[in-house]
Amino acid sequence: MKIRIFIYFFLVVGLSSCGVSKSIKHIPNVKQYSLEIPKVTTINDSTFSFKQNYLTKNKQQLWELYIKGNPLQLGYNNGALTQNLLQKQEEIFFSKVEGFVPSKFKQKLLRGFLKWYNRKMYLNVREDFQAELYGLSQYSSDKYDFIAPKFRRAVYLHGAHDIGHAMQDLMVVGCTSLAVWNENTEDGDLLIGRNFDFYVGDDFAKNKLIEFVEPEDGIPYMSVSWPGMIGVVSGMNKEGITVTINAGKSKIPFTAKTPISFVTREILQYATTIDEAIAIARKRKVFVSESILVGSSNDKNAVIIEVSPDNFGVYKVENTSKVFCTNHFQSEAYKDDKRNKKQIVESHSEYRYEKLQELLQENKKLNPEKMASILRDKSGLKDEKIGYGNEKAINQLLAHHAVIFSPQKRLVWVSSNPYQLGEFVCYDLNEIFSDKRLRSGKFPKSELNIAKDPFVDSQEFENYEEFKFAHSEIQSAIDSDNMILTDDFIPHYQSLNPDFWLVYYQSGKYYFKQKEFSKAKTEFEKALTKEITTIPDKENIERYLKKVKKYVK
Repeated sequence: MKIRIFIYFFLVVGLSSCGVSKSIKHIPNVKQYSLEIPKVTTINDSTFSFKQNYLTKNKQQLWELYIKGNPLQLGYNNGALTQNLLQKQEEIFFSKVEGFVPSKFKQKLLRGFLKWYNRKMYLNVREDFQAELYGLSQYSSDKYDFIAPKFRRAVYLHGAHDIGHAMQDLMVVGCTSLAVWNENTEDGDLLIGRNFDFYVGDDFAKNKLIEFVEPEDGIPYMSVSWPGMIGVVSGMNKEGITVTINAGKSKIPFTAKTPISFVTREILQYATTIDEAIAIARKRKVFVSESILVGSSNDKNAVIIEVSPDNFGVYKVENTSKVFCTNHFQSEAYKDDKRNKKQIVESHSEYRYEKLQELLQENKKLNPEKMASILRDKSGLKDEKIGYGNEKAINQLLAHHAVIFSPQKRLVWVSSNPYQLGEFVCYDLNEIFSDKRLRSGKFPKSELNIAKDPFVDSQEFENYEEFKFAHSEIQSAIDSDNMILTDDFIPHYQSLNPDFWLVYYQSGKYYFKQKEFSKAKTEFEKALTKEITTIPDKENIERYLKKVKKYVK
């Protein structure tokens, strides 16, 4: 889910200022839980343990965490084992805010407003989840206590995902997921794939964390996210229930309620069927619009639960064995929703939905390897070259992770860096949540891994990585009052990603600022010949072109 990330940073740091409220004073009741403060043993520089709990880094550079216990103990075990990673992730998060809003006065204003905005969030978070967060937060850095006490920071950061969506009416998000079964898979079993297109920079995505959690109450489950996250964005439980989330079009809410990642966490920990998952989602008050793709081994089916502050729907397919989920709603409950209709017309969601249909026509009888190829697809409709990083592609080359689930076999494949192009590592939940794991001391089933995408070793990928750097340079020049690019910069910049409309749009904006209107006109006209991501993007180019024509005879 690519987000205009800085806006949500403002929201998640709105945690303190003058004045006192119940939310500031609130500390969860943790006295009911027994606790043993973890004494972590360092086995080597990438493996740490405490009793049966441990953290290790595999050869694909994915961190694997196994924890068990009551809610408070889970939090402490998590925090003690991941402390260095957790504090690094906090540093990455908050350094973005400081860099984007250097003014201390503006930061204070934002914190004041957002302390009020987030004041009721804790009332919508389960008490056991609060206890777990409390334990985890004890290992957060002291460096950011000026923003908020550790527990409140932990709670509000779990709402960052939702707040980012809310502020993106404004929304630039692009997750893609799909489920297939029966005649659409090689063995007839349910198979689910998803790209989590959430980008906060390369540093944020570096330390991916795969959590295997065995709670004292509920169902053991696995989740893929990052250090400090106890909510779920992609996961599967031991009963074969899977959850993945895709953003929908949201209005800006007046107050924060239940973060969607806590809803999906609750589903994984307590649901064994689709009906049970629906019942859990129905009773929670959310504050953004979101699609939750739920797969079920017991039902051998998948549905999309569509939630928003004022509506609730379930999309079930009839007479087919496939479900596609991008970033618009499909259930009857939202057929007259104006925001959803606008999302379908103006965004890239419908385009990716059509691309999934096209890929399923080309790839019959899916297996995990074919599913990986779909998640890695970078082309447009009819295999058109639309530029690397175009949000109309299934693979936008920014994913935090991709996951493939085989619920009936309890197998899951998790991508490794970069994006979803690295090797997919396979895990067997039947083994992990059993004595067999303890005897073998191993997590992955390496013989079932899916090889990295050859694109990683190509000149095109090298060019794309250089393009990202060059793109930041030209944006700096556009934003700056005195930065001038060399004559050969723009031709080289465009050569790195020649099919992408954005390189010509950016070049046009740079020339426009330099008052080189004839060159600007040429670049805007080139941009309009490419596959532009959204209707608003196209309208922006047309507005620039209209302006520039006033200066060109």
